Amino acid sequence: MEDDFQNILMNGINFGRGGERKDPNEGKVKTKAKKKQYITGAHGSGSAKQKAKYREQRAKRR
Repeated sequence: MEDDFQNILMNGINFGRGGERKDPNEGKVKTKAKKKQYITGAHGSGSAKQKAKYREQRAKRR
């Protein structure tokens, strides 16, 4: 117990992420949502066309 206390006094407590660093892209889902066809609604999906309409309206307001 006292040995642990001395160790903490000398080295501090590490609550964080010490150790290996992960690849920031690991585990992310790749999506087509940012591609031009999907933004403009040109690929035929009704949902995408609706979203494109809202994006266009929002762009006009700015």
